Order: sequence, then C-alpha cells, then structure tokens
Amino acid sequence: MRPVRFVALGDSLTEGIGDPVGDGWRGWAALLAGGLSGRPGERGEITSLVVSGAQTRDVLERQLPAGLALRPDIASVVVGVNDTLRCTFDIHAVAARLDTVYGSFAEQRAVLLTACLPEPGGMLGLPGALARPLARRQRAINTVAHALSDRYGAIHLHASEGAWLTDRAMWNVDRLHPGERGHRQPAVRCHALLAEADVATGAAPVPEPEFPAPSRTVGLWWLATAGTGWVARRCTGLLPQLLAPAADEMRHRARGTSARLDLRASAAVSAAPAALSAAERQPDAA
Repeated sequence: MRPVRFVALGDSLTEGIGDPVGDGWRGWAALLAGGLSGRPGERGEITSLVVSGAQTRDVLERQLPAGLALRPDIASVVVGVNDTLRCTFDIHAVAARLDTVYGSFAEQRAVLLTACLPEPGGMLGLPGALARPLARRQRAINTVAHALSDRYGAIHLHASEGAWLTDRAMWNVDRLHPGERGHRQPAVRCHALLAEADVATGAAPVPEPEFPAPSRTVGLWWLATAGTGWVARRCTGLLPQLLAPAADEMRHRARGTSARLDLRASAAVSAAPAALSAAERQPDAA
C-alpha cells in the first residue's frame, strides 16, 4: 500500500513563512504530514504547490491542475488573504473559484481540508480606516469557505478566532505569519479533525516548538534583510489599492452611515453562494 498522498494548495501561510528549517520553510502542512500514516517509519507523502502571494485565481488556474494530476488522498486549500488586499476584490468571483477548486477535489473523492483565516488588518495593526474594509472582506471569504466546505463535505478548521490570535508567542515578527509555535497549532488541530474522521492514523504533531524562539533582535534582523523584499512587495501593492476603500470608510464614518457598508457586504456574501447554487440548477443550454 502506498503512503498517504497529501497535496497542499495556497499561499505563504501554507508555505511555512515564520517556521524556518535549514535553508527553507516548513510550516503547518509539513508538520501535519508526519502524522497522516500510522505505519511504522512511514510519514505522509506531501507535495506543496503553494506560492507566496497566491490569490484564489492562482490556485484555480495554476495549482489546481497540478494538484488534480497527483490524485491526492488529502488536499488542503487555504487561501484568500491576498485577495482581500486587492482593489479588484470580488466575493462572487472568489466564491466561484473556490467552488471549482473544492468541487474538483471532491469529484476525485479526495479528503478536502479547508480553513477560515484571521483578518489581516487586525493582525498587521493597521489603522481602522484600512483595517475595517479588510475585515469585511476576510469575513466574506470565511463565510463562503464555511458554506462551500459544508457543500463538499470538507474538514474545516476554524482558525479565524481563538486565543492564539492575540498570543504574540504564536506569531512571526512580521505579525502576519505564525512562528513555529503558531504553525504547530493548525497542524495539531487539523490532525485531530482528520483523526476523528479516521483519515489520520499516525501520531499527532507535537504542539511545543522544536527550536528556541528567535530573539527580538534576530526577528528584526530577518525582517530588515530576508523579509524586506516580502514586505516591500506587499506594501507597494497594498497601500494604493486600499486607498479607495479607506476613503469610502472615512466618508461613511463621517456621515454616521458605516452600517450601510456592513449591510452591503453582508448582502454580497449572502448572494455569492446562492448564485452558485442557482447556476447549478439551470439546465445546460441546447
């Protein structure tokens, strides 16, 4: 019998930024892979297709075909934060892409592993006018991920809430990616969910770090050297694209009509999965 075949799709969170091992990154998915098989000396066979900065479009167009070709037993799809950072954000388009990705793995009868994620503005400590639009967008993606995970019977990790979000020991110096201790949290929790479903039969990942936490000086040095390129690329694209929603936020706040933005976002989120369901019910054109 071959080892459990695990394919990971997504962005820098699954890539493992914040959990350095040797000359690369490890991350929660690699930690999880070690406990997928209960046979002595055997660990899950993981193929990571993740790319730092990936959006749902990248997962659909580039990562999905490669993932399906591998015919995995387990496929993780954790993506969406980078979509919230773009002025082109469209929850209907995000929902359609995730629907295709989730559905494609479900058709192959792979165990689908998904997650909802924390709000990036809050994690980065952005001012309210920038953080609130991002929060609405991430909540929208999380709501869609919940609905589609239910539709396709995915194993879904609720990672958008809990004490781990405010525990600085869990997070990398960039404040957006977990550190080693933080990456171990989703690995442990996903293993528990998979074990409950009789999918993971090996030992659970250890929650305690293998390596000492980097000192603040070491962390800041990484941010100033290796992390500079990553931060520069994100900030160059982030601020200009958030100016319009931030201005809209401040305008409504000054008028006392901020609730309209929340209602508008809620309506769009409710309509997105409903639109997908309606499309499925339509007969094929002759």
